[in-house]
Amino acid sequence: MPRYVSQRLGSGKIPQLQKPDSTMHIHILGICGTFMGGLAVLAQEAGHKVTGCDANVYPPMSTQLRAQGIELIEGFDPDQLKLKPDLFVVGNVVSRGNPLMEAILNQGLPYTSGPQWIGEHILQNKWVLAVAGTHGKTTTSSMLAWILEDAGYHPGFLIGGVPMNFGISARLQGKENENPFFVIEADEYDTAFFDKRSKFVHYRPRTAILNNLEYDHADIFPDLTAIETQFHHLVRTVPQIGGLIVNGREESLRRVIARGCWSHTEWFGGAAEEGWSLRENDDASFDVLLKNELIGTVHWSLSGEHNRLNAIAAIAAARHAGVPPAQAIQALASFENVKRRMETRGVAKGIKVIDDFAHHPTAIATTVAGLRQQLGNSRILAVLEPRSNTMKLGTMKDALPGSLVEADLVFGYGAKGEGKNALGWDLSAALAPLGTKAKAFDDLDVLVSAVADAAQSGDTILVMSNGGFGAVHQKLLDAINSRVG
Repeated sequence: MPRYVSQRLGSGKIPQLQKPDSTMHIHILGICGTFMGGLAVLAQEAGHKVTGCDANVYPPMSTQLRAQGIELIEGFDPDQLKLKPDLFVVGNVVSRGNPLMEAILNQGLPYTSGPQWIGEHILQNKWVLAVAGTHGKTTTSSMLAWILEDAGYHPGFLIGGVPMNFGISARLQGKENENPFFVIEADEYDTAFFDKRSKFVHYRPRTAILNNLEYDHADIFPDLTAIETQFHHLVRTVPQIGGLIVNGREESLRRVIARGCWSHTEWFGGAAEEGWSLRENDDASFDVLLKNELIGTVHWSLSGEHNRLNAIAAIAAARHAGVPPAQAIQALASFENVKRRMETRGVAKGIKVIDDFAHHPTAIATTVAGLRQQLGNSRILAVLEPRSNTMKLGTMKDALPGSLVEADLVFGYGAKGEGKNALGWDLSAALAPLGTKAKAFDDLDVLVSAVADAAQSGDTILVMSNGGFGAVHQKLLDAINSRVG
């Protein structure tokens, strides 16, 4: 076990791990979401009996959970009360009118939210390292967890994706049972229908990264100021002996800190003399600097300035927990990224199909720009599904063309109309500023045929969606392989 050190934590005392809770039976409503599925795994590892239900119980989450011995039930039938759990844990996909939730309320049965349960039963007395921000939470959390793992800290973690270095999205702890470290992706989305605070206010981190902050989640936040208020609530939960790692490029985050800050703060990405910064090299590397002093050089395969900023945030946060920056820099050389983050899904006839989770215009722009930097003049065919709640509302539609300018061809998918996955706006009209290089489709098979017909050997097809996108990746590979010639 390494010697845990921090230069800025007063006595530097490590939190003592809490004694395990007496085991309980929890029944999770909305268990197949990434966060709630991770919660289920953590609860199971902690010795609790776990069951759960969801509207759509399907792989891969259903397979992962059943492999853990977790019983899954399709739907929200009130008959599930017969399971008689000690506690119902409610995901934020559940709303009033849900038949099982109504039965729980009518009978006065105990319930809580997922984030509150995590905070009270998993994170108590842990050294929590939380990663917040509009973009890059999953990647930065994965980098940080890997740096700590490589340094021998063996952290627990709950991440909204699957870090390929670990192959799992959540674990209670690593090899050494006495370790106190836990990395968590700190989401600003609301907690539950009965708790409209952001999830991250339940986590009470000792180390917190504020990666960036833009307007998003138009379905729950009226404007950017409302989100800044939630981030300020997070800042208020960090102890005086804790630390904040904050993106100095973001005026929104500077406003958050200006509202009040009681913890040591380190800035990254802004003026070199202010804190952590980077210097790009000609090859696949970049220098890491702290107040203009060279700390080391990261050599890796990831592309894009956004990933380099993610990396220096993770290095700074790991340093706050006692990992020397040189050791963190070395660990990043073996970082393997996250599934669905620029993940190659296959190659057909010299055409590569890449999957990425980007769904906000800023994330789309940085993803395309990073790929352009990597590919040079080779063609990029961007295939986009605007699927998030914010995108479906049309709040970001005017920013879409600008986010796709570096792609050679653009294929958008989405039907205007009513229904769960329908857009409330005209995708074709939104893409019109891109001219003839952009087309919109409301039939997935027609889109697949159009992309396959347009693709040429040497092209890269970049698929961007925060959903399954109808298994379009394999459909594209199959369509390309079936072409004559």
